[in-house]
Amino acid sequence: MLVFIFMDHRVERIAETLRDELSEMIGYELADPRIGSATVTEVTISPDKRHAFVRIRMGPEVDADETLAALGHASSYLRRELAKRIEVYRIPELHFEADIASKLGGRMDHLLKRIKKGRPRDTETGQ
Repeated sequence: MLVFIFMDHRVERIAETLRDELSEMIGYELADPRIGSATVTEVTISPDKRHAFVRIRMGPEVDADETLAALGHASSYLRRELAKRIEVYRIPELHFEADIASKLGGRMDHLLKRIKKGRPRDTETGQ
């Protein structure tokens, strides 16, 4: 996966608008039961503005593969709706990926605290 950290102001505004519109469409307008409680956490746009990488946070009861497959199937519909709502020359191609940071958040904090204390191995779980 490509990560584009430095975005100019226009690309940041487009990414923020895409995030808001996609959040609303995925949360309230899509009727696919496979999507469940998916929320958009971040949108990153490539420098040429042709690709948008959309990070999705899913609930623990939702199958991530099914949700991403359903969103991939609905991507043409989502792009068409975005074209109606946003005045941009070209709507970027949408690429959906799971936001693993939300799943690993508690575990990462625990590991960072252990490393800070000088105990990198987790002795409670036997690792």
